[in-house]
Amino acid sequence: MKYLALLGSTGSIGVNVLAVVRQFPERYKVVAMAAGTNVQRLAGQIRDFQPELVSVCDEQRAKDLAGLLPKDCHVTIVFGQEGNSLVAAFPTAQTTVSAMVGAAGLLPTLAAIAAGKDIGLANKETLVMAGRIVMAAVLENGVRLLPIDSEHSAIFQALEAGQKKDLKKIILTASGGPFLGMSREQLQMVTWEQALKHPNWSMGRKISIDSATLMNKGLEVIEAKWLFDVDIEAIDVVVHPQSIVHSLVEYQDGSVIAQMGIPDMRTPIAYALSYPERLPLQLQSLNLAECASLQFLKPDHGSFPALQLAFAAIQKGGVHPAVLNAANEVAVEAFLSAQIRFPQIAETVARTMDIVDEGSDTSLADILQADGEARRVTRRLVQENLS
Repeated sequence: MKYLALLGSTGSIGVNVLAVVRQFPERYKVVAMAAGTNVQRLAGQIRDFQPELVSVCDEQRAKDLAGLLPKDCHVTIVFGQEGNSLVAAFPTAQTTVSAMVGAAGLLPTLAAIAAGKDIGLANKETLVMAGRIVMAAVLENGVRLLPIDSEHSAIFQALEAGQKKDLKKIILTASGGPFLGMSREQLQMVTWEQALKHPNWSMGRKISIDSATLMNKGLEVIEAKWLFDVDIEAIDVVVHPQSIVHSLVEYQDGSVIAQMGIPDMRTPIAYALSYPERLPLQLQSLNLAECASLQFLKPDHGSFPALQLAFAAIQKGGVHPAVLNAANEVAVEAFLSAQIRFPQIAETVARTMDIVDEGSDTSLADILQADGEARRVTRRLVQENLS
């Protein structure tokens, strides 16, 4: 039996993690979980999985959650950043699944690593913001960090086909999102409702917008740089609308190894939890004859400049990736609340990156300070747009 702590239990990744746990109750037990504001869903998860400790975003949500649970429920309820870190480092957990959305996942993930927990990483922002610090902590504490993002899981699997010294290039695939092929002029008129309609994947609101702008792929480029210890020049991105090839690795002899499968997050989740074994998930098989053609296209950097912003951020180094991430989180929220138009997400991020640029990526204090300053600057830019 493997005991799990789950950060982000009510989000799309968290729900899929629990689906895998439900299918294999003899192998996995969730002993602690953290969520944000969705206390109704969390109450149901507590009844189903009976964790010992849960965390929510604030004290009021903790009171609301307690009111939804039966009196004979013995779960301990905590809240806030401290509560999330208590869940992440829960003593009996062996693996912590980091599936919170955004920068909120960084400190709990570091707490789990410091407590000696293996990490199943779905929170890409953890490595985007503080990749150097996180990977040093992984090494220092002797834990395993296994990727859950479908693209990074695919790379992880493809790298097992060869030796790291023979690696030539990592190739991340992007679906292109719902606006593939649109011009900048057409993108001026798209709505957040349209942006949330991803053609292949069922995802949360924030990551769906990131997929539509290609910022999600930019964040994954930065994550891949730290996760697989490669130079940024050795990472490429191609648009693959069918989402069948989840990513590829090219070796120096010209061999290209691809990991393929239906677009279902239970596959990379289960592999991270069971590695090096594979679980019989009983999912639909990939039928190549029914896939018709598989397309691979170059990204359109003119219409979707967010991807280039991510490359620029990691090339500059320092706190630039943290600034990119923070500005994007605020800009996406502004778009979802109809305060800015779709193309202004990347434009606002770029302006913030020009303003906030001081600090070292070896200092957690610098990173957190840059994160806060970038959020303040981006909110100001959004307000200026409204006035």
